[in-house]
Amino acid sequence: MYHHAPVVLDIAGPQLNADDRRRLAHPLTGGLILFTRHWQHSRPQLTDLIAQIKDIRPDVLVCVDHEGGRVQRFKTDGFTHLPPMRTLGALWDRDPERASEAALATGYVLASELRACGVDLSFTPVLDLDHGPSGVIGDRAFHRDSHIVTTLANSLMHGLLLAGMANCGKHFPGHGFVGADSHVDVPVDTRALSVILGDDAQPYEHLGIALASVMPAHVIYPEVDTRPAGFSSRWLKDILRGQLGFSGAIFSDDLSMEGARHLDGQPVDVTTAAVAALNAGCDMVLLCNQSAAQDGAEVDALLDGLLQASEQGRWQHDAHSEARRLELLPQVEPLPWDELMQHAPYQRARMRLPG
Repeated sequence: MYHHAPVVLDIAGPQLNADDRRRLAHPLTGGLILFTRHWQHSRPQLTDLIAQIKDIRPDVLVCVDHEGGRVQRFKTDGFTHLPPMRTLGALWDRDPERASEAALATGYVLASELRACGVDLSFTPVLDLDHGPSGVIGDRAFHRDSHIVTTLANSLMHGLLLAGMANCGKHFPGHGFVGADSHVDVPVDTRALSVILGDDAQPYEHLGIALASVMPAHVIYPEVDTRPAGFSSRWLKDILRGQLGFSGAIFSDDLSMEGARHLDGQPVDVTTAAVAALNAGCDMVLLCNQSAAQDGAEVDALLDGLLQASEQGRWQHDAHSEARRLELLPQVEPLPWDELMQHAPYQRARMRLPG
């Protein structure tokens, strides 16, 4: 049996409790995602929390949704307020060269500040196109034009890389066309595969090997598959990996979202959803905001359920998936915060952020 740690979970609060420590030590735990509730407006508190997490599991991938705009978990005690990605797209319409510089600077500032506190990966950039109807995407998208999205995302990813951070393009093949929010609904995009591949999925094709990881959408595209993209081997194995040649890691989106709790028209529990996502081609599965609810019963159900599913042969450990997870861990040491504040490239990057 290969070792494979596919579960990305969260913790209950800003300090570790006994249940958090037990779950972090579980052999199936490979990642941890942080939210605003883990932040007490103190960088030392965040840095110490992550250090305690790494003491338990040195190889755990510490993640956060930290994009800029309304999706930025840490905004005080020195963290730079980053712009929503639509700001960079609007700047492109006026001055493409300035926009590319600003996108690179945004990625560098974002990653270097997070890494100074111990965070390994931010789930960014958003590659969805700004079609207009989607409120949950909205100004998180760079632009309506896929070529502009690709160019700005590439610059932002270069900035991340300069600070030693990988990237995660989301939400494959595109969440921007549908109005429904997959957090509370099961969105359906009725367009043909050729239309989606020729428009929304273009950034995934053009960014190629620069993409380190991808997160698929909890959206059903019935012209392609009856299951949401994150549970569809047609989307993940045949199209993303086979047709588009993607070789990085695939994360499921949050399994607690409504869009992940219905498969083939039927409600499913968290283990069934996780097994379906892993068998469809995901390397890792996320379960968010459940550690503080009902003493984390859903998190324990997932960890126990996946162990049982493995023993029953319903899901197999995958050495390639584990290797892709480990490749997302930073390969260089970060600059400590005080040194970062005096670091000339960081200072220049802050000056190049859009006003």
